[in-house]
This record gives sequence, C-alpha cells and structure tokens, in this order.
Amino acid sequence: MSNPAILSLGEVLWDLFPEGARFGGAPANFACHAAVLGANVSMVSAVGDDSRGHEAIEILRGHNVDVASIQVIEDAPTGSVGVSLDGAGKPTFVIHEDSAWDRIGWTPELESRGTAADAVYFGTLGQRGEVSRTTIRRALDVAEASKTARILDVNLRPPYYDDVLIRESVGLASVLKLSDDELEEVAAACGVGSAGDSQERLRALLDQFNLDLVVMTRGAEGALLVSPDGTVDQPGVPTQVRDTVGAGDAFTAVLVVGLLSGLALETVARNACEHAAAVCARLGAVPDLSADFGAEDE
Repeated sequence: MSNPAILSLGEVLWDLFPEGARFGGAPANFACHAAVLGANVSMVSAVGDDSRGHEAIEILRGHNVDVASIQVIEDAPTGSVGVSLDGAGKPTFVIHEDSAWDRIGWTPELESRGTAADAVYFGTLGQRGEVSRTTIRRALDVAEASKTARILDVNLRPPYYDDVLIRESVGLASVLKLSDDELEEVAAACGVGSAGDSQERLRALLDQFNLDLVVMTRGAEGALLVSPDGTVDQPGVPTQVRDTVGAGDAFTAVLVVGLLSGLALETVARNACEHAAAVCARLGAVPDLSADFGAEDE
C-alpha cells in the first residue's frame, strides 16, 4: 500500500513555551509526519476563528494534510497548552480548557471518510470533551465496521482521563501504542496485574483486548512491539536530545505508515526509532520541510 489513507482524530493546538508558541497536538503532529512520509492524511479537528486557528490550518495544509474536515468554532478559542521542559528536555503540560477541539461535531462526511480510510488514529486527550468524545467514538465504530485499523496513541494528561476512559479507548482500538511511563496506569485501568515484566503485561493487554499489536516506547531505550506472532525488542538510537516534544508522534507516524505498507515489524520498529531520534535532535514537533524526512527504508 504505497499511499495509505489515514484519518487523524483529535486536538489541534499551540504549545506555549517560554520562548514562544509552537504548533502542536499529538494528532496534528502525527498527521504532519504521516503526510510527509507519503500517506494521504485527513485531519479531523476544530479550531477557533482566530489567528492561531487560521495559522494551524495553514501549517497542516503546508505539510500536505487534508484540512477539509477541520471545523471552525466561532465562540471557542483554538487550543493552547503551557509547556515547560526539564533539564533532560522532558515536557510538563498545563492544558487550557474549553477549547475548540473539545467541540468536534459529527458530520455525514466523516462517515464516508471513515469508511474509505485504511487507518484511523485517535488518542485519549482528544476525548476529554463530551462532544468530541462522541464524534471520535462514532468514527471508530464506522472504522471497526469497515475492518479499518484503529490506532490508539495513549496520552495521559491529568486530570483529563480516568480508568473508564482508558479501558474503553483500548477496547475501541486494534493497535495500542503507549509509553513506558504510561504502562502502570493503563495496565491497572484494564485489570492487568503488576506482576511480571513489561513484555508480559503488554502481552496480557494484547490478549485481553484481542489487539493486533501493542507498542511501548521507552525513550532512549527504544521500543517493544508485541504481536500474536512474537515480540520485537528494538534498542534506542543514540542522539543529542534538544527537545522530546513530538518524538512519540513521529514514532507513531512511521509505525502506522510502515504497518500499512506491509513492512516487517523489525523494519517498522527500527525506522520508527530512527525517526523519533531525529526529531529529538532538533526543536519543534512537526517535520522541518527543509530537512530529509522522506519515506523510510523498505
């Protein structure tokens, strides 16, 4: 599948760093990376009728993301997040409430896009608002009926989740991606005990929810991919870390495009870790279009 069709559902926002605002939101970052890798990506979100919303749409369009399904909400601002980084470049977030992306409404167009897609990407944060949560889950129901891959990228941002949200989201997915920092909470929410190592708990999640794949990123230590056929333990790729924001989104984009392209899991894992390491080595969460972020090795 050379140019897979992907629907990315959820938040478009701006990360407010001390030095200034940067475009962001996991589904938006994912959409940009996947599109640069050659996928036909449609972004489903909402922005305010303000300068940040208009600029966000232009950034997505500039990365060749289809923005036709982005809704403009007149009485809500484009989302924003206060971000601070520790000495290792790891971020802390303060997410502003009542943002446009909390109000993504259902439209008949989303049903046709969901039916035609090869994969649908969604997260946990994008479901914090009832309106958006209802829309995202309706799109996932359409995707499941069409036997479309459904990729859950867990992003636990307190206080915008609970055990029920985590458990229901995993139940809606066919592929689960999470970080090692999130494993304890996800496992507990899903009734997977704390006994055993990470691989055993990931396999328990795979089996319990009948998933096609569970992927856990481990920062500098690489990633662990667990499927019904076995496990891939991919070591990390050394890099000079400047900024980890968006690295997980870049990883997931390469993961999804690689899976849809039929690459071996070992190749997918290596490519995804290499891409994430490249993102960590520079500032900014979306692809630098002046750099070489093209298709990965086959």
